[in-house]
Amino acid sequence: MGVTPSYSAASIVNSGNFAAGPLAPNSIATIFGTGLSRSAQQLSPSDIVAGQLPVELNYTQVFVDNFPAPLFYVSDTQINFLIPSKQALGPCKIRVATQGNSGPEATVTIVDAAPALFPLPGGYAIATHVDNSLVTADLPAHPGEIVVVYAIGLGKTSPNPATGELPKYAAPLVNLGTLQVSLAGKVLDAGLVKYAGLTPQSAGLYQLNIEIPGDSDQDPEIRVSLAGQSSPTGLKLAVTR
Repeated sequence: MGVTPSYSAASIVNSGNFAAGPLAPNSIATIFGTGLSRSAQQLSPSDIVAGQLPVELNYTQVFVDNFPAPLFYVSDTQINFLIPSKQALGPCKIRVATQGNSGPEATVTIVDAAPALFPLPGGYAIATHVDNSLVTADLPAHPGEIVVVYAIGLGKTSPNPATGELPKYAAPLVNLGTLQVSLAGKVLDAGLVKYAGLTPQSAGLYQLNIEIPGDSDQDPEIRVSLAGQSSPTGLKLAVTR
């Protein structure tokens, strides 16, 4: 028998920026600790059955309010998992079990949205041009161009996917009316946000298709706000005039 999993509520974080809660439904989250799994195992194509992520990897499970959650990665010190897409708001109990050993119940808070963007080296947010090439300092976006910015923690959508489903469809945010995308502190006109919702074929991943305004600054800071929660400061979008 292995060791008992050890972790705390403070070590259950948003996978986009590793910030401690709150978390949102359909968020990709990370648990840091010890004794979390007997060895490392990454999600592989054979683990995905009927378009659903597995709820067990390498004899390890994560329970969210006593229901098994979909998994992306497990190791002795880290687990990446998916908060259920239909998870109720409020206090939520998370527990790790591996090889017959159960860790403690850690309580985190679930809110409508907990936006986070993905960082690239140099402090840029992960975004792509329409041809799927990365937006980088060497290949920046230009005013008037539409780019796709990737995010997690944007909450429920319509339709809302089944927990662990790899959706084959686009689905806009339920809280779309509260969405604000800002560049250099200026909130974009709603008409410049062409789509905000699920990324098809990806569990827990969202995208924001935005048109860069004609008066955009060079490499503006980008932030996303939704349902009263904002992504952290500090990430730029690679833009040149």
